[in-house]
Amino acid sequence: MRKIKVGIIQQANTSDLRTNLMNLAQSIEACAKHGAQLIVLQELHNTLYFCQTEDTQAFDLAEPIPGPSTGFFAELAAAHKVVLVASLFEKRATGLYHNTAVVFDREGSMAGKYRKMHIPDDPGFYEKFYFTPGDLGFEPVQTSLGKLGVLVCWDQWYPEAARLMALKGAEMLIYPTAIGWSLNDTKDEQMRQLGAWVTVQRAHAVANGLPVVAVNRVGHEPDPSGQTEGILFWGNSFVAGPQGELLAQAGNDAPENMVVEVDMERSENVRRWWPFLRDRRIDAYDGLTRRYLDD
Repeated sequence: MRKIKVGIIQQANTSDLRTNLMNLAQSIEACAKHGAQLIVLQELHNTLYFCQTEDTQAFDLAEPIPGPSTGFFAELAAAHKVVLVASLFEKRATGLYHNTAVVFDREGSMAGKYRKMHIPDDPGFYEKFYFTPGDLGFEPVQTSLGKLGVLVCWDQWYPEAARLMALKGAEMLIYPTAIGWSLNDTKDEQMRQLGAWVTVQRAHAVANGLPVVAVNRVGHEPDPSGQTEGILFWGNSFVAGPQGELLAQAGNDAPENMVVEVDMERSENVRRWWPFLRDRRIDAYDGLTRRYLDD
């Protein structure tokens, strides 16, 4: 039986970079001590979520890849002999920035990276101001543990992204995430949003016969402009199996580390029972490459 122990780190961030990095290092060590072979961090884990406002000074947070953070996380991956999925604000060139996930293999080498393809622009989530859409495509990253289909946050709402990763041989879908509630939303609306977020990703697991790992940040982060009450990140990081079954789920109000065993051979059996890839009508899907079918 091929099984992988996956560590997920749901963190509440501070305004101090060093504190965040030290907290991450301690959590990575703790997960490794509990047997984690693959560890996934949340989206933009080094800092507060700076996209609540449009501020040119925030571009100072970006760094090249490779750079200081890749060196830091490469050392941690090597020290603990884990595959590590990190999420960084990449400075590709002056005036050109990406939201980039970087995957390190167990000896500390950079196995690959993925640049976030879908970029949101909503109140409190002004990412189009900061990030150029990714140009690396939907390419799984080959690691010593298998092919990882790494996507980032807003990508998790798009079945096309998950499917393309699956069609290119991904053995697991991974979503570093930063999503939360407006404090102005009613409790009912907050629960609808959370339920939709969990449901759509479990559906990706079902539709593609693959396990899904979603790691979200947690805690309240104020709006630097003071114009809103900030964002309450809802946590609820989870791991689902290839039939969408929840294997583990964190709470919504506190940092939490979990190590979850995932049976990678189960995908083979599920795809035999439910051969969705076999029955796809690829001859009839041309419309998916159009924005809207209005004729």
